[in-house]
Amino acid sequence: MSASTATPTRAVVVDDSSFMRTVIGDILREDGIEVVAEADDGAAAVEAVSEHRPDVVTMDIEMPGVSGLEAVERIMATTPTPILMLSAHAGERADVTFEALDRGAVDFFTKPGGEVTAGMPAVETQLRRAVRSVANADLSVDADAPTADPAVEPARYLENPTVIIGASTGGPGVVERVLSELPIAADARVLVVQHMPDAFTARFAERLDGCTDYAVREATDGARIGGGEVLVAKGGRHLTVRNEAGGRLRVALTGDPPEHNVRPAIDVTMRTAAATVSSPLTGVVLTGMGRDGTAGLQRIKEAGGRTVAQDEESSAVFGMPRRAAEAGAVDVVSGIDGLSEAIVGTISEDIP
Repeated sequence: MSASTATPTRAVVVDDSSFMRTVIGDILREDGIEVVAEADDGAAAVEAVSEHRPDVVTMDIEMPGVSGLEAVERIMATTPTPILMLSAHAGERADVTFEALDRGAVDFFTKPGGEVTAGMPAVETQLRRAVRSVANADLSVDADAPTADPAVEPARYLENPTVIIGASTGGPGVVERVLSELPIAADARVLVVQHMPDAFTARFAERLDGCTDYAVREATDGARIGGGEVLVAKGGRHLTVRNEAGGRLRVALTGDPPEHNVRPAIDVTMRTAAATVSSPLTGVVLTGMGRDGTAGLQRIKEAGGRTVAQDEESSAVFGMPRRAAEAGAVDVVSGIDGLSEAIVGTISEDIP
Protein backbone atom coordinates (compact mmCIF):
# COMPACT_ATOMS: atom_id res chain seq x y z
CA MET A 1 0.00 0.00 0.00
CA SER A 2 1.41 3.39 -0.93
CA ALA A 3 1.99 6.11 1.65
CA SER A 4 -0.70 8.23 -0.02
CA THR A 5 -3.38 5.58 0.43
CA ALA A 6 -2.29 4.23 3.81
CA THR A 7 -4.69 4.73 6.69
CA PRO A 8 -3.37 7.65 8.77
CA THR A 9 -2.42 7.19 12.40
CA ARG A 10 -5.32 8.37 14.56
CA ALA A 11 -4.60 10.15 17.84
CA VAL A 12 -6.42 11.56 20.86
CA VAL A 13 -4.64 14.51 22.49
CA VAL A 14 -5.18 14.97 26.23
CA ASP A 15 -4.08 18.08 28.15
CA ASP A 16 -5.84 20.49 30.48
CA SER A 17 -4.28 23.43 28.62
CA SER A 18 -6.13 24.48 25.48
CA PHE A 19 -2.96 26.12 24.22
CA MET A 20 -0.92 22.94 24.72
CA ARG A 21 -3.57 20.82 22.98
CA THR A 22 -3.28 23.17 20.01
CA VAL A 23 0.52 23.00 19.98
CA ILE A 24 0.60 19.21 20.16
CA GLY A 25 -2.27 18.80 17.70
CA ASP A 26 -0.62 21.07 15.12
CA ILE A 27 2.70 19.21 15.43
CA LEU A 28 0.97 15.89 14.79
CA ARG A 29 -1.27 17.10 11.96
CA GLU A 30 1.73 18.51 10.10
CA ASP A 31 3.04 14.94 9.95
CA GLY A 32 -0.20 13.49 8.62
CA ILE A 33 -1.37 12.17 11.99
CA GLU A 34 -5.13 12.60 12.35
CA VAL A 35 -6.22 14.10 15.67
CA VAL A 36 -9.66 12.54 16.07
CA ALA A 37 -10.44 14.09 19.47
CA GLU A 38 -9.08 16.25 22.26
CA ALA A 39 -9.77 16.01 25.99
CA ASP A 40 -9.06 18.39 28.85
CA ASP A 41 -9.08 15.91 31.73
CA GLY A 42 -8.76 12.22 32.44
CA ALA A 43 -12.46 11.44 32.51
CA ALA A 44 -12.99 13.03 29.11
CA ALA A 45 -9.95 11.15 27.83
CA VAL A 46 -11.43 7.79 28.82
CA GLU A 47 -14.68 8.69 27.02
CA ALA A 48 -12.87 9.91 23.91
CA VAL A 49 -10.80 6.75 23.64
CA SER A 50 -13.88 4.58 24.09
CA GLU A 51 -15.75 6.50 21.41
CA HIS A 52 -13.05 6.98 18.79
CA ARG A 53 -10.79 3.94 19.32
CA PRO A 54 -7.60 5.78 18.28
CA ASP A 55 -4.24 4.22 17.46
CA VAL A 56 -2.46 6.29 20.08
CA VAL A 57 -3.12 8.73 22.95
CA THR A 58 -0.86 11.57 24.06
CA MET A 59 -1.58 11.99 27.77
CA ASP A 60 -0.76 14.82 30.16
CA ILE A 61 -0.09 13.70 33.74
CA GLU A 62 -1.36 16.44 36.02
CA MET A 63 -4.93 17.51 35.29
CA PRO A 64 -7.84 18.57 37.50
CA GLY A 65 -10.33 15.87 38.41
CA VAL A 66 -9.21 12.55 36.98
CA SER A 67 -5.42 12.66 36.58
CA GLY A 68 -3.43 11.27 33.71
CA LEU A 69 -2.28 8.36 35.85
CA GLU A 70 -5.83 7.34 36.68
CA ALA A 71 -6.89 7.82 33.07
CA VAL A 72 -4.13 5.46 31.93
CA GLU A 73 -5.33 2.82 34.35
CA ARG A 74 -8.98 3.18 33.25
CA ILE A 75 -8.13 3.11 29.55
CA MET A 76 -5.96 0.02 29.89
CA ALA A 77 -8.74 -1.70 31.84
CA THR A 78 -11.56 -0.83 29.42
CA THR A 79 -10.17 0.05 25.99
CA PRO A 80 -6.47 -0.87 25.87
CA THR A 81 -4.72 1.70 23.67
CA PRO A 82 -1.05 2.65 23.25
CA ILE A 83 -0.39 5.75 25.37
CA LEU A 84 2.49 8.23 25.18
CA MET A 85 2.84 10.29 28.34
CA LEU A 86 3.80 13.94 27.81
CA SER A 87 5.51 14.88 31.02
CA ALA A 88 7.02 18.04 32.40
CA HIS A 89 8.16 16.18 35.52
CA ALA A 90 11.86 15.63 36.13
CA GLY A 91 14.23 14.94 38.99
CA GLU A 92 12.54 13.63 42.11
CA ARG A 93 9.10 14.12 40.52
CA ALA A 94 10.00 11.84 37.62
CA ASP A 95 8.59 8.97 39.70
CA VAL A 96 5.08 9.88 38.57
CA THR A 97 6.12 9.42 34.95
CA PHE A 98 7.59 5.98 35.61
CA GLU A 99 4.43 5.09 37.53
CA ALA A 100 2.50 5.80 34.33
CA LEU A 101 4.61 3.15 32.61
CA ASP A 102 3.89 0.76 35.48
CA ARG A 103 0.16 1.35 34.91
CA GLY A 104 0.35 0.53 31.21
CA ALA A 105 1.63 3.55 29.26
CA VAL A 106 4.09 2.54 26.55
CA ASP A 107 6.54 5.45 26.64
CA PHE A 108 6.94 9.09 27.61
CA PHE A 109 8.24 12.31 26.12
CA THR A 110 9.15 15.68 27.59
CA LYS A 111 6.25 18.02 26.96
CA PRO A 112 7.20 20.59 24.30
CA GLY A 113 7.20 24.22 25.32
CA GLY A 114 4.99 26.72 23.61
CA GLU A 115 7.79 29.17 22.85
CA VAL A 116 9.43 29.20 19.44
CA THR A 117 13.14 28.33 19.73
CA ALA A 118 15.90 27.17 17.42
CA GLY A 119 15.51 23.68 18.82
CA MET A 120 11.78 23.35 18.17
CA PRO A 121 12.05 21.59 14.76
CA ALA A 122 14.12 18.82 16.35
CA VAL A 123 11.67 18.50 19.26
CA GLU A 124 8.74 18.32 16.84
CA THR A 125 10.46 15.59 14.81
CA GLN A 126 11.22 13.58 17.93
CA LEU A 127 7.64 13.92 19.20
CA ARG A 128 6.19 12.70 15.89
CA ARG A 129 8.61 9.80 15.90
CA ALA A 130 7.63 8.92 19.47
CA VAL A 131 3.92 9.07 18.66
CA ARG A 132 4.30 6.80 15.62
CA SER A 133 6.49 4.39 17.55
CA VAL A 134 4.01 4.12 20.42
CA ALA A 135 1.12 3.71 17.97
CA ASN A 136 2.85 0.57 16.67
CA ALA A 137 3.30 -0.95 20.12
CA ASP A 138 2.00 -4.43 20.87
CA LEU A 139 0.02 -4.13 24.10
CA SER A 140 -0.08 -7.90 24.60
CA VAL A 141 3.55 -7.81 25.71
CA ASP A 142 4.08 -7.85 29.49
CA ALA A 143 7.61 -7.20 30.68
CA ASP A 144 6.51 -7.82 34.26
CA ALA A 145 5.23 -11.34 33.63
CA PRO A 146 6.35 -13.97 36.16
CA THR A 147 10.03 -14.71 35.86
CA ALA A 148 11.02 -18.06 34.42
CA ASP A 149 13.00 -20.53 36.50
CA PRO A 150 16.54 -19.20 37.05
CA ALA A 151 19.07 -20.43 34.53
CA VAL A 152 21.66 -22.91 35.71
CA GLU A 153 24.79 -20.86 36.21
CA PRO A 154 27.92 -21.99 34.37
CA ALA A 155 30.90 -23.38 36.23
CA ARG A 156 32.92 -20.31 35.31
CA TYR A 157 32.33 -16.94 33.73
CA LEU A 158 34.72 -15.31 31.32
CA GLU A 159 36.95 -12.70 32.90
CA ASN A 160 35.99 -9.02 32.72
CA PRO A 161 32.92 -9.34 30.48
CA THR A 162 31.23 -6.21 29.14
CA VAL A 163 27.53 -6.18 28.23
CA ILE A 164 25.95 -3.30 26.30
CA ILE A 165 22.15 -3.19 26.38
CA GLY A 166 20.28 -0.93 23.96
CA ALA A 167 16.54 -0.25 24.04
CA SER A 168 13.91 2.23 22.91
CA THR A 169 10.08 2.17 22.96
CA GLY A 170 8.84 -0.30 25.55
CA GLY A 171 12.35 -0.77 26.87
CA PRO A 172 12.42 0.44 30.50
CA GLY A 173 10.49 -2.52 31.88
CA VAL A 174 12.47 -5.02 29.83
CA VAL A 175 15.78 -3.52 30.95
CA GLU A 176 14.61 -3.76 34.57
CA ARG A 177 13.65 -7.39 34.04
CA VAL A 178 16.98 -8.31 32.41
CA LEU A 179 19.10 -6.63 35.07
CA SER A 180 17.04 -8.10 37.90
CA GLU A 181 17.81 -11.57 36.56
CA LEU A 182 21.46 -11.05 35.59
CA PRO A 183 23.61 -12.98 38.10
CA ILE A 184 25.96 -10.80 40.12
CA ALA A 185 28.40 -13.72 39.97
CA ALA A 186 28.98 -12.85 36.31
CA ASP A 187 30.68 -9.67 37.56
CA ALA A 188 29.88 -7.97 34.26
CA ARG A 189 30.45 -4.34 33.35
CA VAL A 190 27.11 -3.24 31.94
CA LEU A 191 26.31 -0.17 29.84
CA VAL A 192 22.63 0.65 29.26
CA VAL A 193 21.55 2.92 26.41
CA GLN A 194 17.83 3.61 26.69
CA HIS A 195 16.33 6.23 24.39
CA MET A 196 14.95 8.60 27.02
CA PRO A 197 14.75 12.38 27.64
CA ASP A 198 17.68 13.81 29.56
CA ALA A 199 15.55 14.83 32.52
CA PHE A 200 14.69 11.21 33.33
CA THR A 201 17.79 9.03 32.96
CA ALA A 202 19.06 9.76 36.47
CA ARG A 203 15.78 8.56 37.97
CA PHE A 204 15.79 5.57 35.63
CA ALA A 205 19.22 4.63 36.97
CA GLU A 206 17.89 4.86 40.52
CA ARG A 207 15.00 2.55 39.65
CA LEU A 208 17.35 0.04 38.10
CA ASP A 209 19.60 0.20 41.16
CA GLY A 210 16.66 -0.92 43.27
CA CYS A 211 15.86 -3.98 41.15
CA THR A 212 19.27 -5.61 40.72
CA ASP A 213 22.29 -6.73 42.73
CA TYR A 214 24.45 -4.64 40.41
CA ALA A 215 25.38 -1.09 41.45
CA VAL A 216 23.69 1.26 38.98
CA ARG A 217 24.28 4.95 38.35
CA GLU A 218 23.83 7.49 35.58
CA ALA A 219 26.97 7.93 33.48
CA THR A 220 29.09 11.05 33.90
CA ASP A 221 31.92 12.26 31.68
CA GLY A 222 35.10 10.39 32.55
CA ALA A 223 33.35 7.82 34.76
CA ARG A 224 34.96 4.44 35.31
CA ILE A 225 33.11 1.15 35.62
CA GLY A 226 34.22 -2.19 36.99
CA GLY A 227 32.68 -5.61 37.45
CA GLY A 228 29.27 -5.71 39.10
CA GLU A 229 28.46 -2.14 38.00
CA VAL A 230 26.03 -0.58 35.52
CA LEU A 231 26.19 2.81 33.84
CA VAL A 232 23.05 4.28 32.26
CA ALA A 233 23.67 6.61 29.32
CA LYS A 234 22.69 10.19 30.13
CA GLY A 235 19.85 11.53 28.02
CA GLY A 236 20.91 14.09 25.45
CA ARG A 237 24.53 12.85 25.33
CA HIS A 238 26.25 10.00 23.51
CA LEU A 239 28.00 7.46 25.76
CA THR A 240 31.40 6.42 24.38
CA VAL A 241 33.92 3.90 25.67
CA ARG A 242 37.40 5.48 25.73
CA ASN A 243 39.72 2.91 27.28
CA GLU A 244 40.04 -0.35 29.22
CA ALA A 245 42.65 -0.85 31.93
CA GLY A 246 42.92 -2.89 35.11
CA GLY A 247 39.56 -4.56 34.60
CA ARG A 248 37.77 -1.23 34.34
CA LEU A 249 36.35 0.84 31.50
CA ARG A 250 36.50 4.61 31.21
CA VAL A 251 33.66 6.34 29.39
CA ALA A 252 33.08 9.81 28.02
CA LEU A 253 29.95 11.78 27.18
CA THR A 254 29.81 13.72 23.93
CA GLY A 255 27.48 16.24 22.36
CA ASP A 256 28.12 14.96 18.84
CA PRO A 257 25.12 15.16 16.48
CA PRO A 258 22.27 12.68 17.00
CA GLU A 259 22.36 9.42 15.06
CA HIS A 260 19.08 7.90 13.90
CA ASN A 261 17.52 11.10 15.28
CA VAL A 262 18.45 10.08 18.84
CA ARG A 263 21.10 10.95 21.41
CA PRO A 264 22.24 8.82 23.13
CA ALA A 265 22.50 6.37 20.24
CA ILE A 266 23.09 2.67 20.81
CA ASP A 267 25.36 2.46 17.77
CA VAL A 268 27.77 5.04 19.21
CA THR A 269 28.30 3.12 22.45
CA MET A 270 28.58 -0.25 20.74
CA ARG A 271 31.05 0.79 18.05
CA THR A 272 33.32 2.63 20.49
CA ALA A 273 33.26 -0.42 22.75
CA ALA A 274 34.05 -2.72 19.83
CA ALA A 275 37.05 -0.54 18.97
CA THR A 276 38.28 -0.33 22.57
CA VAL A 277 37.37 -3.40 24.63
CA SER A 278 39.69 -6.41 24.26
CA SER A 279 37.97 -8.60 26.87
CA PRO A 280 34.67 -10.49 26.23
CA LEU A 281 32.02 -8.19 24.76
CA THR A 282 28.29 -8.77 24.30
CA GLY A 283 25.79 -6.47 22.57
CA VAL A 284 22.05 -6.71 23.27
CA VAL A 285 19.26 -4.96 21.34
CA LEU A 286 15.79 -4.85 22.85
CA THR A 287 12.40 -3.50 21.79
CA GLY A 288 12.23 -0.24 19.87
CA MET A 289 11.45 1.46 16.57
CA GLY A 290 14.06 2.12 13.90
CA ARG A 291 17.50 0.67 13.20
CA ASP A 292 19.67 2.00 16.02
CA GLY A 293 21.87 -0.86 17.24
CA THR A 294 22.19 -2.75 13.96
CA ALA A 295 25.54 -1.24 12.97
CA GLY A 296 26.72 -1.47 16.56
CA LEU A 297 25.99 -5.19 16.77
CA GLN A 298 27.78 -5.70 13.47
CA ARG A 299 30.87 -3.96 14.86
CA ILE A 300 30.77 -6.13 17.97
CA LYS A 301 30.56 -9.31 15.87
CA GLU A 302 33.44 -8.13 13.68
CA ALA A 303 35.49 -7.58 16.85
CA GLY A 304 34.83 -11.16 17.97
CA GLY A 305 32.03 -10.38 20.42
CA ARG A 306 28.60 -11.97 20.78
CA THR A 307 25.17 -10.50 20.08
CA VAL A 308 21.64 -11.01 21.38
CA ALA A 309 18.27 -9.57 20.29
CA GLN A 310 14.77 -9.70 21.76
CA ASP A 311 12.22 -11.70 19.78
CA GLU A 312 9.09 -10.37 18.08
CA GLU A 313 6.61 -12.02 20.44
CA SER A 314 7.93 -10.24 23.51
CA SER A 315 8.86 -6.89 21.91
CA ALA A 316 6.46 -3.99 22.27
CA VAL A 317 7.91 -2.68 19.00
CA PHE A 318 9.86 -5.19 16.92
CA GLY A 319 11.77 -2.62 14.89
CA MET A 320 15.36 -2.49 16.12
CA PRO A 321 15.65 -6.25 16.77
CA ARG A 322 14.14 -7.03 13.36
CA ARG A 323 16.55 -4.73 11.52
CA ALA A 324 19.52 -6.23 13.36
CA ALA A 325 18.43 -9.81 12.67
CA GLU A 326 17.75 -9.09 9.00
CA ALA A 327 21.25 -7.64 8.70
CA GLY A 328 22.76 -10.85 10.06
CA ALA A 329 24.06 -9.05 13.13
CA VAL A 330 22.42 -11.28 15.76
CA ASP A 331 23.79 -14.55 17.18
CA VAL A 332 20.89 -15.34 19.53
CA VAL A 333 17.22 -14.25 19.40
CA SER A 334 15.36 -14.70 22.68
CA GLY A 335 12.03 -14.02 24.31
CA ILE A 336 11.97 -11.94 27.46
CA ASP A 337 11.94 -15.03 29.69
CA GLY A 338 15.27 -16.16 28.25
CA LEU A 339 17.11 -12.89 27.69
CA SER A 340 19.22 -13.01 30.84
CA GLU A 341 20.04 -16.66 30.22
CA ALA A 342 21.05 -15.80 26.65
CA ILE A 343 23.36 -13.05 27.93
CA VAL A 344 24.86 -15.42 30.51
CA GLY A 345 25.51 -17.88 27.70
CA THR A 346 27.67 -15.33 25.89
CA ILE A 347 29.91 -14.58 28.86
CA SER A 348 30.50 -18.05 30.26
CA GLU A 349 33.17 -20.61 29.45
CA ASP A 350 30.42 -22.93 28.23
CA ILE A 351 29.77 -20.94 25.06
CA PRO A 352 29.94 -23.01 21.89
